[in-house]
Amino acid sequence: MRRMLCLVVLLALALSLSVSQVWAAEGTAEGTAEEITILYTHDMHSSFLPKQGENGHSRGGYARLKTLIDGQRQEHPNALVLDGGDFSMGSLFQTAYSTSALELRAMGQMGYDATTFGNHEFDYRASGLAEMLYAAVDSGDPLPALLDANYLPPQGDDKTWDALYTYGVQDYMLLERGGVHYVIFGLTGFDSDECAPMSGMVLADPAETAQRVVNEATQKCRDAYGEEPVVICLSHSGTENGKGEDYELAKKVDGIDVIISGHSHTTLEQPIEVNGTYIVSAGENGENLGVLTLEKTTDGVALVDDRLLAVDESVPEDPEMAAWIQQAKGQVEQDYLAKFGMEFDQVLVNNPYAFDTVDQVYATQHESTLGNLLSDAYYWAGNQASQDPVDVALTASGVIRDTFPKGQITVSQVFNAASLGIGADGVPGYPLISVYLTGKDLKNALEVDASVPPLMSAAQLFYSGVSYSFNTNRMIFDKVDNAQLVREGGAAEPIVDDQLYHVVTGLYIGQMLGAVEDTSFGILTVTPRDAQGNPIDMSRLEDYILHDDQGNEVKEWYAIATYLQSMGGEMDPRYGQTDGRKYVYASWNPVSLLKNAGLPTLVAILALMIVVVLLVAVVLLVRKLILRRLRKKLYTTGTKM
Repeated sequence: MRRMLCLVVLLALALSLSVSQVWAAEGTAEGTAEEITILYTHDMHSSFLPKQGENGHSRGGYARLKTLIDGQRQEHPNALVLDGGDFSMGSLFQTAYSTSALELRAMGQMGYDATTFGNHEFDYRASGLAEMLYAAVDSGDPLPALLDANYLPPQGDDKTWDALYTYGVQDYMLLERGGVHYVIFGLTGFDSDECAPMSGMVLADPAETAQRVVNEATQKCRDAYGEEPVVICLSHSGTENGKGEDYELAKKVDGIDVIISGHSHTTLEQPIEVNGTYIVSAGENGENLGVLTLEKTTDGVALVDDRLLAVDESVPEDPEMAAWIQQAKGQVEQDYLAKFGMEFDQVLVNNPYAFDTVDQVYATQHESTLGNLLSDAYYWAGNQASQDPVDVALTASGVIRDTFPKGQITVSQVFNAASLGIGADGVPGYPLISVYLTGKDLKNALEVDASVPPLMSAAQLFYSGVSYSFNTNRMIFDKVDNAQLVREGGAAEPIVDDQLYHVVTGLYIGQMLGAVEDTSFGILTVTPRDAQGNPIDMSRLEDYILHDDQGNEVKEWYAIATYLQSMGGEMDPRYGQTDGRKYVYASWNPVSLLKNAGLPTLVAILALMIVVVLLVAVVLLVRKLILRRLRKKLYTTGTKM
């Protein structure tokens, strides 16, 4: 009996030990999994205030965004707050970019840990970026870290290098939060570099740079802390239709856990997973706050959840952030708008019409009332500022940054629509330029609108002073089948190849027109000329900026604002519908395909004829060889034919 009792006790002890070991093992397994929360944005474009949508409701606004960030940090005290670049350029607040660095200071107020450069941070060129960085540091306000591994000034640009050093810009940062170690680095893509033609920066290969940074920073973390970090890339490269530069980056580079993908303004409802990397995007203008939740285990990271929180009217404004923005708004009025005799919320016109959204402008090739309005504004402003009557004015989808809502249109909304760039005067806002094109080059410029947008949607053009049609089924660079000038009052006249025509457009678009020859493989040329017909040196295009009577540059946004003011309080009814100045259609009718055919179509026809002749020749040769062989066979067998 005593032996039996001892055996029972021993068995009980053994069972309790085994159970406690299982519990301990389970506790250890659970202890190795740590939850990570990353709050993210990108392409915020100085969207300090909410923007009205086509449904009459507003989205975005930093006071609302601050409320959401604070709420998430209450739930997840160790959350990171990160941004993928293009934090500037898109509203009147950008006019204080170089002098007050409002964007970085606002991000500091909202609690961002880090951001990177987008192409629009260079809209005021490298000198403007440098001044902004100095201003940010001088403010004494909290600021996010700036990370940039592959987009740096050339040797010899001491001012920009010094500004980067003064701010503390670095390739990457090591960060510990809640016991988890992170490597965070910034990266610029190829297209982003191409979209910043005046940045003066030098781009290193993104994938090669990323792999170097990941290897170096990961090893440094291992050596210092004895563990594998979570690696996050703030990439201003882009993701489109599930692929794009960031997709290729993730394929080529090992060791990146998360890519926050900016530049393409993409909204991803679910992350793209490739090569063990999660790619996330939250859309533009601070309209959403991305909330990525991961689980860190001994094997790496695993996705738990990814949500987009709408920054909409249901989110209350943070009072302190709202007050900070009001102060910044007052500064913009005093330092910038006063020069133009305008106020931030000044009403210019009442608008009863629904204009295209920016997405709709990009979506298809079509005539747009928004594009018509902007090009007409440039036509009107050009005639106000020039002694020589304007023949044609144009703008492009790529520089249209916002639309006009129904109801009252204010100065700030007009600036939002044409917010890019800076002039030769150093004042924010692209100016209009006044140049001349031959009739032949003007037709080529119309052909750019017909042929290039399917390859590059930002190249869709909108004209004032012409009407034209094109068949999308025709040969590329030969799609326009009819074009004519339209004079005041509606009278039409043909475009004469060797005649000069006075053209008004934005400075940036003028620079892009000079690149048409390369883009079209030499088939099209659009050469801006002076009033005497001499080709303009494109490096001196700023010499052709339009100025008003006081000698001030005529800014694109100001041209639109004053044009709207000239309407007397109500939007001109002509913008309630399109007027037929651009007719886009698709037809396989041979007459339509060949109407007014140009060299590309004629060459294609000739090539097709040569191919047909060669095919017929081959068929006849093969037939001849077969018949010869057949006759020979019949002859040898004695069979008569």
